[in-house]
Amino acid sequence: MTGVRAFLTGGSGFVGRWLRDHLESLGDEVIELGEGIDVAEAGALDAELAAARPDVVFHLAALTHVGRSWEAPEETLRVNAFGTLHLLEAARALPASPRVVLVSSAEVYGSGDGTPLTEDSPLRPSSPYAASKVAAEYLGVQEHLGRGLDVVRVRPFNHVGPGQAPSFVVAGLAERIARAEAEGRGTVLVGNLGAARDFTDVRDVVRAYRLVALDGQPGAVYNVCSGRAVAISRLAELLVAAAKHPVELVEDPALLRPVDVPLLLGDCARLAALSGWRPEISLEQTLAEVLDEARARLVIR
Repeated sequence: MTGVRAFLTGGSGFVGRWLRDHLESLGDEVIELGEGIDVAEAGALDAELAAARPDVVFHLAALTHVGRSWEAPEETLRVNAFGTLHLLEAARALPASPRVVLVSSAEVYGSGDGTPLTEDSPLRPSSPYAASKVAAEYLGVQEHLGRGLDVVRVRPFNHVGPGQAPSFVVAGLAERIARAEAEGRGTVLVGNLGAARDFTDVRDVVRAYRLVALDGQPGAVYNVCSGRAVAISRLAELLVAAAKHPVELVEDPALLRPVDVPLLLGDCARLAALSGWRPEISLEQTLAEVLDEARARLVIR
């Protein structure tokens, strides 16, 4: 399948914008879900998908902030699980059913034992967000097994890059450091720096999504990750080292989550075997670009 006709939910989000640009750069036609449409409302997607007649649907629309899911568990489940259900039902109703790529999250694994998590590792969701993603995934599994819909799933680990909201850890750190530079302050507030995550640049992540859309096995799930865990403290050190004057990191209890998975480390062997995919953009390059973008935003304001 080349030159695909793609329907994209969540196209205005951080990953959605990068995915749209990547698809269009390869000659794909991209139709985005209209603004103001609530994916969690039954029937809201039917007319949009019927008009689009896509070859593949990339379902990214979701509430994605783990910390905020503790404050709004019902809304998180409504959007992430019921939104996925309605998307799947709308896709199945089309005369020619498309392939559906469901974007899940490595948060579904919860805490591992320190070894790289594979797609066969047990699911141990420890936040409302993670639980909502497990539900969304298994709605996709049910539609595939019970209805024959061509569904593939991806489980991205932490992805970062220019354009990410400062409510996420890397962009948030970069913004606070850029603001400290601009205001001449010597301290930056931070949350838990002890956790370690598997980070991949968003541009590498969206490459993986298209490869899975082209070649993934129906019903299968694929980790999207670097295979390397980096402590948040190390990210902070790299960003602080790039600051224009010395800054000190100070823990702020308000930035701590009720539960924070200490380690998420993935294994992407299945994806690599499928397509030869490997991350191409270094973490150092990503951090430098995110910090430069944070500085530029402050200048514009």
